[in-house]
This record gives sequence, structure tokens and C-alpha cells, in this order.
Amino acid sequence: MNYTFNSSLFENIPEIPPDSILSRTIYTDDQVKVVLFGFAKGQELSEHTASTPAVIHILAGEARILLGTDTFEGSPQTWIHMPANLSHSIYAKSTLYMVLYLLKS
Repeated sequence: MNYTFNSSLFENIPEIPPDSILSRTIYTDDQVKVVLFGFAKGQELSEHTASTPAVIHILAGEARILLGTDTFEGSPQTWIHMPANLSHSIYAKSTLYMVLYLLKS
């Protein structure tokens, strides 16, 4: 059996320095790339697009999320599916941990 087991995603990101965003690829294969992000409060991934569909899952913290022209508040357990090329941004209202799944075609 081929599988990946990770008992605590938070162990993959050390303490987040002030004014920083950390990212760690925790898994990749032919179908998906999984990236764990840690944002210090006040940090932002400015508006951008991804060339593949993607899923964001917020694990801890609060965020303001722009999807196209719509703005949402995100918190633990927020789950977002985005089609390829959707403009989006994420602003950390508090220390924020999220997982990004890039779905390969």
C-alpha cells in the first residue's frame, strides 16, 4: 500500500516570524500538490491566479478572502474550491494556517 500519514500538519511549519508567510510542500504526485501555509497576522498573498483548479482549507486563524470580485471572511473549517484562472487573494486577520491543494489536470 502506498499512502502518506501526517499526524500533525502544524509540525511542518515552525513558528511564523512577524511579517512573514511560510509555505511547505507536504505532498506531491501526478494528481495533486499539497502546500501548507502559515501567515503572520497582517500578511497577504496579493491577487493572483492559479493555472489549475485549487482547494483552500483553513485550519486555524481568521482571513479575508477575495474570490473574483467577491469578498468573504474565512475561519477554521472554511473550505473553498476554485476553478483554474480565478483571481483571488488572502489576507491574514490573525495568525493563519491553511492547506492549498493544487489539482493537476
